Amino acid sequence: MTRRLAQVAQKVGVSEATVSRVLNGKPGVSDATRKAVLSALDVLGYERPTQLRGERARLVGLVLPELQNPIFPAFAEVVGGALAQQGLTPVLCTQTKGGVSEADYVELLLQQQVSGVVFAGGLYQQDDAPHDHYGLLADRRIPVVLINAATAHLGFPGVSCDDSVAMEHAWRHLVSLGHERIGLVLGPSGHVPSQRKLATAHAIAEAAGATVPDEWVARTMFSLEGGQAAATRLLDRGVTGIICAGDPLALGSVRAARRRGLSVPADVSVVGYDDSAFMNCTDPPLTTVRQPIEAMGRAAVELLCAQIVGRAVPSDELLFEPELVVRGSTARPPRTVSR
Repeated sequence: MTRRLAQVAQKVGVSEATVSRVLNGKPGVSDATRKAVLSALDVLGYERPTQLRGERARLVGLVLPELQNPIFPAFAEVVGGALAQQGLTPVLCTQTKGGVSEADYVELLLQQQVSGVVFAGGLYQQDDAPHDHYGLLADRRIPVVLINAATAHLGFPGVSCDDSVAMEHAWRHLVSLGHERIGLVLGPSGHVPSQRKLATAHAIAEAAGATVPDEWVARTMFSLEGGQAAATRLLDRGVTGIICAGDPLALGSVRAARRRGLSVPADVSVVGYDDSAFMNCTDPPLTTVRQPIEAMGRAAVELLCAQIVGRAVPSDELLFEPELVVRGSTARPPRTVSR
């Protein structure tokens, strides 16, 4: 008990006597200090006293699929900072291959009596993925916000970058440069954001009296290696421009072109998506479609906090406008294209 008091007191910056008063339900402690002590107790992994277990912790789960893709640490920074400003403590849950699953994290967060959960890039984006753990959150009435396009049946509020507008920006940019053979590197077939991007590409091409042949669409996992493999297939089919569903996929496409002895952008143009960290420092600097991470992250926290205090929020998806950032990875196509 003494060790627990000392650790909690040190974390909150109060005396051990103040911690003891909170744990024993005694008066004379401000509401802010009481909440801070209870949050510290949760973070340190100690069980609350029986009389305090009915209260939800001031913890919010932030569930991410990975940290290697720089877009997810960027979202974590914005969301975590916004939660802290609201007096909430983010609990970062990052999946690793063969490690704790998203469903396992949900179980752990429920055990900690979290006030809410924010997901970014989770299984909710995949039509053919298991979604039972989202039902657990709904059944317990835990406030939830999803970042970026979710499958339609879950019913949680969400904030998304407009995938259709993103594809339109990228496609029209390549067309304006003179590209006619435009390939797409997308996520798996059940990936909702990729589905939206593909549907927009088909609509734009059809409006111009053209098509997007199936052989110009390559699907892969979201990684540099996946992008390289997918782009290699597209280069074999003679495309001169490649639009990717993520910046790591775009960097993999640049590598694929170079392994083929091609120059970017002289022989093939590449467009990414996200404008994640250091994309202006790559060789060449990457043309990409920028997600408004700051605005999206803050909106997600606002939606979550509204639910936490009992306000009703619409389950509609809030769509945020992306921005095309033109750099050095796109140019006019070569005059002749080798088949």
